[in-house]
Amino acid sequence: MNDPRVVDALSLWGLGDCSVTLVAARENQVFRVEAPAGPLALRLHRPSYRSQVELASELAWMAALEGSGLNVPRPVPARDGSLCVTVGDTTVDVLTYLDGTPLMNEGQLAQGADLPRTAFRLGGALARLHDISDGWDSPAGFLRPAWDAEGLLGDNPLWGRFWENPALTPDQAVLLTKTRQAAQRVLSRLAPELDYGLIHADAVPENVLIGNGAVHLIDFDDGGYGFRLFDLATTMNRLHRYAPDGAAGRRFLDGYLQARPIDLHPLPLFRLLRSLTYVGWVIARMDEPGASARCTRFILEATDQAKTWLEHLKD
Repeated sequence: MNDPRVVDALSLWGLGDCSVTLVAARENQVFRVEAPAGPLALRLHRPSYRSQVELASELAWMAALEGSGLNVPRPVPARDGSLCVTVGDTTVDVLTYLDGTPLMNEGQLAQGADLPRTAFRLGGALARLHDISDGWDSPAGFLRPAWDAEGLLGDNPLWGRFWENPALTPDQAVLLTKTRQAAQRVLSRLAPELDYGLIHADAVPENVLIGNGAVHLIDFDDGGYGFRLFDLATTMNRLHRYAPDGAAGRRFLDGYLQARPIDLHPLPLFRLLRSLTYVGWVIARMDEPGASARCTRFILEATDQAKTWLEHLKD
């Protein structure tokens, strides 16, 4: 491995003699490390996306989830006990490596996967994640992003000012601006009564591993505080893309409700809000391969949901 950051990071974990293979290079770079006691995952985080405090908080949360029996990677401390360290301008950490098959990879469902059954188990896993998180006392200085009203609809949302996406037509920009204003009013009224706490925020099929009759959740990069319905909406929207008949989505909700009660009546609002976030997310990524097609799809999905939601709005 020629990357000096990888070489330096491996030495900090006492893994300098281990072979390393790049397994993912999306938002972060992830390497499989063949450690003596079993494979590990070395993550190189994209610079400037999360502070070291935020990453250390993410890892502390993951450790609590794994310690309570949820199938998530467990952080592995460096030799000095640190959960994450900075090498050059890059923060790195090491996790246990979960062997499993991604439920979805590059838009393709895993061969032989039973999507409704897996969706049911995923719903149960998210309910368990919410339960564990509610019962966990986070450490002093714990810091993660907030998918609250400001993070979703404020002047500077977490994933960008979606109503200013340059690919929007004038009519689409007007529609999304109107939708944002209406959603702000509705959410401000509903928020005090909604279930709010730590959420995964990206439990899409690409971040679900399947194996041995269980589901495993990975990629907590965007996890933080948020409305639990936003967590459900994230998964529901993606399941609908691959299973538009709704069967997998219904089983997903069944799995959640079997383990944890929640009022689903505001779910259409959060499915809309999740679709809007992607219109903002893609703005800073328009120079990446395939971004133009993704942007077009995100805008169509968001505007379709916006029209439907406004039509049924009783404000």
